[in-house]
Amino acid sequence: MAPQFGRCLNVHFDFPLLQRLALPITVGTAKFPGIKIHDTRMIRLMETFLHGGTTVGGWRAQDIHAAILTAFGLTAERYGLNQLRYDLRKMKAHGLLERDGKRYAYRLTGKGTKVALLFVLFHKQLCGPLANSLFHHQPDPASRPKSKLETALHKADESIRTIIQLLEAA
Repeated sequence: MAPQFGRCLNVHFDFPLLQRLALPITVGTAKFPGIKIHDTRMIRLMETFLHGGTTVGGWRAQDIHAAILTAFGLTAERYGLNQLRYDLRKMKAHGLLERDGKRYAYRLTGKGTKVALLFVLFHKQLCGPLANSLFHHQPDPASRPKSKLETALHKADESIRTIIQLLEAA
């Protein structure tokens, strides 16, 4: 199990994949919208599937719904069961989910696991730190970054700050 998970973490940003996922898809006569990397509902759903990946026999919609509501502090009015079912159908149409036999229990496919990891890691490791540094924390330029990712984040943060200053001057 661990070597397979390790291979999944070795994901590279596949921009054509993200572009394909963002496009609507037709399955039979039904048309499903695309999955965009900034869709909060999809990120929450993917993160829930990743955290509960050891669930044998897949997840039933009610179990997923309860897990999302609990994990993210939502109410059933803010994220209803019908919204979840819509999101599940969309993920299934894009080949990210599969049903467990004839039961209405779902689990990520191999492609779904990689896409979910890409989406969640993108938000948690890149977008989150960048947004936090822009609005809450100014990195100390004297501190030495410990990794290539931190170096890249510092460079991106400085570039964004320069753009904001240029826009303010205009």
